Amino acid sequence: MIEIIEGFPGNVVGLAAKGEVTRKDYLEVVIPAIDKALKHNAKLRLYYDLGSQFTGIDFGADWEDFKLGIEHLSRWERVAVVTDVAWIRHLVGAFRFLIPGEVRVFTTAHASEARKWIVAP
Repeated sequence: MIEIIEGFPGNVVGLAAKGEVTRKDYLEVVIPAIDKALKHNAKLRLYYDLGSQFTGIDFGADWEDFKLGIEHLSRWERVAVVTDVAWIRHLVGAFRFLIPGEVRVFTTAHASEARKWIVAP
């Protein structure tokens, strides 16, 4: 499941993945949050926490994530991914060149640094 992390400025969408992330999570939580933020901001920042409670992602969610990223490709200003999951870190590293904005991966021990970076001017 995915939950919205409150307390970020309007141009930052904060997400926390817990358990298995599904296509339904993207359709009901992620996409509406992104669409709402895009109505008020030309550029967006994404803080995505895939911490110790994250157990995996199904193919439908992977596909929705890919479509969402491509659909709004020019509107991503910064993306902070917080995770200790090796395959997520490698996947983000392999595809970060596709996003025109800045993309950084942080360990969960550095989550506070990731939060500071995602909101910094």
